[in-house]
Amino acid sequence: MTASTIKLDSTAEDHHIARMAAVALGLAVLENAIPSPLPGVKPGLANIVTLIVLARYGWRVAAWVSLLRVVAGSLLFGNFLAPGFFLSLSGAALSLIVLAAAQHLPSRWFGPVSHSIYAAFAHIAGQMAVVYLWLIPHAGIAYLIPIFAGAALVFGTVNGLIAARFMNLKSQPP
Repeated sequence: MTASTIKLDSTAEDHHIARMAAVALGLAVLENAIPSPLPGVKPGLANIVTLIVLARYGWRVAAWVSLLRVVAGSLLFGNFLAPGFFLSLSGAALSLIVLAAAQHLPSRWFGPVSHSIYAAFAHIAGQMAVVYLWLIPHAGIAYLIPIFAGAALVFGTVNGLIAARFMNLKSQPP
């Protein structure tokens, strides 16, 4: 009996996507080490990478990076197919949908900061929808919306400013 191997062909773009997803995953690991004052309130550091990738390489690559980060992170943290995975996936999916629409806004008035804020609100909306429709079907969760919305505004703004700063550093000559 001979052992057979399967060889997958990969492109330079595949390698680039994997590197960006690894950076996003590294930020997610760092984020998990930061204590959270409330369950579900996280700074979303990995979204900085998604914003930069979106601006530099487009929505398709950003979607791959984001979804790979969600799946790899859930495998790494041991919550694949657990409720936390679906919360993360729903937030990422709705964020990506909103970012797809936000890309078409005039860049003169909308950029990384506004995109980050929209994505943060979409992320929270996706998670709250899953919580309400699946985990806690009770109207009382609506009381948490102002807290999560405030966190989304703060962290979305900060992450957008960081992403904009990195994009400006990259575009300036040394």
